[in-house]
Amino acid sequence: MQAVRTRPEQQRAAEASPLASARSWSPEAEIGMRVEDIWDSLDVQQQGQGQLSHGDKLNSCFDSIPVASFPQTFDGAQLVEIPSDATLAEAVDILSRNRIISAPVRNVDAPEDASWIDRYIGIVEFAGIAVWLLHQSEAAAKADVSADELAAKLGTVTLEGAAAAAANVREPKMAESEGAIAEVFGALPSSDLFNKTKVKDISGSFRWAPFLALQSSDTFLTMLLLLSKYRMKSLPVVDIGEGTISNVITQGAVVHMLSECAGLHWFEEWGTKTLSEIGLPIMRLSKIVKVREDEPALKAFRLMRRKGVGGIPVVDDSGRAVGSIMIKDVKHLLTASEANRDYRTLTAKEFITNARQSSGERQMSIITCSRGDSVKEIISKLDAEKRQRIYVINEEGNLDGLITLRDIIAKLVYEPPGYFGDFFNGVIPLPQNSRV
Repeated sequence: MQAVRTRPEQQRAAEASPLASARSWSPEAEIGMRVEDIWDSLDVQQQGQGQLSHGDKLNSCFDSIPVASFPQTFDGAQLVEIPSDATLAEAVDILSRNRIISAPVRNVDAPEDASWIDRYIGIVEFAGIAVWLLHQSEAAAKADVSADELAAKLGTVTLEGAAAAAANVREPKMAESEGAIAEVFGALPSSDLFNKTKVKDISGSFRWAPFLALQSSDTFLTMLLLLSKYRMKSLPVVDIGEGTISNVITQGAVVHMLSECAGLHWFEEWGTKTLSEIGLPIMRLSKIVKVREDEPALKAFRLMRRKGVGGIPVVDDSGRAVGSIMIKDVKHLLTASEANRDYRTLTAKEFITNARQSSGERQMSIITCSRGDSVKEIISKLDAEKRQRIYVINEEGNLDGLITLRDIIAKLVYEPPGYFGDFFNGVIPLPQNSRV
């Protein structure tokens, strides 16, 4: 186990080694040291009094640090925005080229001096586009619409319209509808639905209008709760005066920050606990949605849409996980190579193989852990691989659970009674037929 270092010890280590310096004095490590200072001050304040619990101390620490202190996630680059008049095809291309899964949508009709509320209409994600297109494909298949008729009949349909139409159609069995949906979805990359529908036309699939944003004065506690309990995947930090986005904080960025805090007392006290000790995994085996490697690849995306999950494992006949498909992987179908053109017969295994060969995609392999692993080890794995989820396996190597970035953050802090008042009343959970 890594030795716990005090701040002076970290300073001496940094001065002694260039490598240690880069590690100890990263912006994320600086945040960890601020937490350590507050942690130590709480110990002094509580001397001779009842001691705060570990959770109470962490909440107090994170509630004392403003989000303005969070390290810049742009790495000096300009924030990637998608204009509201961009087509879905153009949006997918922008996200793919910049290797990001979401971006704010800028209202091209807003004046230059517009506030951030008027400047942006929402955040578009691979997941949102995928779910919307899948919904259109399912609606078209149920209505017996052919691939050739798709553009004419669904080219300008909004999410709400498709949902209303689908509500009056009996849900067919998946096996019966798979071929029809594959035919319709297979036409999307060359259809008007994909190439002419504007991002602003699917704004009904956005969860917020324009989005839930942080101000620089909001605290880390607020940010951590929104990214965990309230299921935000990313949180823009807005500059109220300028009407612009100054930072975007993601679940992955928070987990990276935690990985940089290894060695600090507050982190080690929490991070050296095993998964079982802190109540992970939350999602048990019986709740994990999965697809067999010989089943249609499109079924994986349909399952994700219907179950409201962002990814599912691909298993072999024995139930062992052999890969993983995320909702964002729909980009391999929307920008399909010749190998992926046959949607009707393409299996999950073939889809993963083709995606790896065409793009060098490593994310479709899975990373695993056991219940006896520590939280720190899990954080290190997730951060090193830049993953959103890790699968728990048992001694036989079979799936035993699932842990996401959100699960880990949720175990770090808790929501004090009345913290958000009635702000979220009627908002959580996610709206049906929106996005994962």
